Amino acid sequence: MTQIARCNARVTTVLFFFFLSQVVSLAQTATSDSLRYPDETHLRNIQQLTFGGDNAEAYWSYDGKKLVFQRTSLKDGVACDQIFVGTVPAKVGEPFTYKMVSTGKGRTTCAYFTYDNKHIIYASTHLADEACPPVPDRAKYGNKYIWPLYKGYDIFMADLNGTIKKQLTNSPAYDAEATLSPDGKKMIYTSTKDGDIELYIMELATGKERRITHTLGYDGGAWFSPDGKKIIWRASRPQTPEQITEYKELLAQDLVAPTNMEVWVANADGSQPRQVTQYGQANWAPVFMPDSKRIIFASNHEYKRGFPFNLYTINEDGTNLQKISRDKGFDAFPMFSPNGKRIVFASNRNNGGTRDTNVFIADWVE
Repeated sequence: MTQIARCNARVTTVLFFFFLSQVVSLAQTATSDSLRYPDETHLRNIQQLTFGGDNAEAYWSYDGKKLVFQRTSLKDGVACDQIFVGTVPAKVGEPFTYKMVSTGKGRTTCAYFTYDNKHIIYASTHLADEACPPVPDRAKYGNKYIWPLYKGYDIFMADLNGTIKKQLTNSPAYDAEATLSPDGKKMIYTSTKDGDIELYIMELATGKERRITHTLGYDGGAWFSPDGKKIIWRASRPQTPEQITEYKELLAQDLVAPTNMEVWVANADGSQPRQVTQYGQANWAPVFMPDSKRIIFASNHEYKRGFPFNLYTINEDGTNLQKISRDKGFDAFPMFSPNGKRIVFASNRNNGGTRDTNVFIADWVE
């Protein structure tokens, strides 16, 4: 072979492997983006982490390496929500492995990592009753969508082996929906211990706490902003005599109808509360975005029948609403990774026509 021929052979080989790498790259992109709807321009490389059952409220550890979430799966013997922790796959294609870290007794909800990444907090009814608590019979309430406020819920701290290290709340009321401040020192949570559904902030080191909401209605699902200066939550504000009566009657039975909620923000101490959304229906699961200025939340406000739910972003002053997700069923519980580059959320997408809700992660594209 002449020198020119050998050079041409080398060039041909280099080009072959270059084009091969491009084909592989395109194939990987196609595979990872097969779960993305065309108009979901802010999401890339969507990866499904769970398959089957009801999986939701997946939240990142402070180091971004793990997720904690709640799961019900009858086929796996998980009759009602229990808490699981899993390691986030380092690359697309790697499996998401997870294990149960709650007791397996009672019902659990709303888990969150502590600052050391070695513990979690979550609410559980296991001390009140080891069995799954009964689900409300919605037929008694005109088939309204209602949530139970189980009085057996208290908030616990456990290690990643499932050993409970501390009980954080101990009231004969509903104590749940807890998250932590960016420095891990404060817990914000929801309780009915004062007769209404209110928000409280607790200093984890001392247990000292104070109530920060004082208006009739459901205040829950609260988060601190990434910079720690603000809080955000979902709230109902019954106004008419009929709305107030219905709210109080349900609350007396430890129930709430979360069908009319709006997004609210305040300073981190609860001062200067202000309403962000005014869309009607259910606007909920809000969190601040990495810049601590914009907000991402779930809503069904575009659909009078109350379904589907999609993700939206909005400025803190209520301007610049943008639709982010497009599933025809349910997209909710968004949370950005600590570095702001990825997002985790729960969705009905790719469930084969079942009612399964699964956990997904994606790269975030501005």
